[in-house]
Amino acid sequence: MRTQVGIIGAGPAGLLLAQMLHLRGIDSVVVEDRSREHIEGRIRAGLLEQGSVDTLTEAGIADRLHREGLVHHGLALRFGGRSHRVDLSELTGGKAVTIYGQQEAVKDMVAARLASGLPLLFEATGVAVHDLDSARPYITFRYDGRDRRIDCDVIAGCDGFHGICRPSIPAGALTIFDRVYPFAWLGILSRSRPMSEELVYARHADGFALATMRSTTLSRLYLQCAPDDDLARWSDDRIWSTLRERLGGTLEDGPILQKGVTAMRSFVAEPMRFGRLFLAGDAAHIVPPTGAKGMNLAIADVRVLVRALEAFFAGKGEALMDSYSATCLDRVWKVQRFSWWMTQLLHRYDDHDAFEERVRLAELDYLAGSRAALTTLAENYVGLPYAF
Repeated sequence: MRTQVGIIGAGPAGLLLAQMLHLRGIDSVVVEDRSREHIEGRIRAGLLEQGSVDTLTEAGIADRLHREGLVHHGLALRFGGRSHRVDLSELTGGKAVTIYGQQEAVKDMVAARLASGLPLLFEATGVAVHDLDSARPYITFRYDGRDRRIDCDVIAGCDGFHGICRPSIPAGALTIFDRVYPFAWLGILSRSRPMSEELVYARHADGFALATMRSTTLSRLYLQCAPDDDLARWSDDRIWSTLRERLGGTLEDGPILQKGVTAMRSFVAEPMRFGRLFLAGDAAHIVPPTGAKGMNLAIADVRVLVRALEAFFAGKGEALMDSYSATCLDRVWKVQRFSWWMTQLLHRYDDHDAFEERVRLAELDYLAGSRAALTTLAENYVGLPYAF
């Protein structure tokens, strides 16, 4: 098989890349080692920046997003027994964020890909990439009982943090920046009305909590816990009582449909390119979920990569491919800074002393009373401007 761009991974980055390349007349094949049911059923992030909504709209895969997504113009910060609303739209010239589950966006992208009749190969095994530093890299795998090979001009590694693309880059070619946080999130999906029409971020003496939603009848709630916490220790009653204590306000409980513990880390691999392999999304970077940036950062990577590949296949040279990593990393590190800042501001650190605790509370108090500080938060939360 021959294609222009071989895409490893059918997550948001890989599927969006395939769709945007298709609109520009560039051929691609998407190879995924999981099943369609698996990738469409993974509960992941659910908040889209303004620019991400605009990008999905331009890509022609946002009809259901516009029908079902919940547009939010603000959020609440709760600490010290008080709630402070952050008017995102007023502080950013009308920008907003939209609640729409990542798995729903993935369903829309899969449907668009299948409707196009273009290759989307699920449950491929033994996927490997070869000759990355040549002009003719290729992908091998086993699919439908047969060994396969795809010859490409470019390979896009969109296969996530645990994928095969980043580890295929030779040792020494990457610099890794990694921070693992000393806490995790216990998250639940419940059939209950959200406690607020907007997200509620709460800092409590016992730890962080977040109230968000997936619809007007499905709540998504999180609370800070230990990274090695055993879910068996968290009965439904304990979860609801802890959430009420940390969030305050009125919280309606309901049947818990899913629950799990999510580790927290910050991770960056530099550069995001090796030869003709380009990393995008979680394959290159991970952010703690406090800033709601994971999928948004993947979408931003894809925008840069599409522009570079469009120029390359139009015969305009490799200058934009050469600048791909630097362009992406400029945004990646700004987003890492914001996600780290939100995380350290709102969580309890057991190893921090009373001085650090008071400084953190003073920063929250200053933030709530300063328009300049709130504008900084709002600008980052709705999404920084794209590079082009």
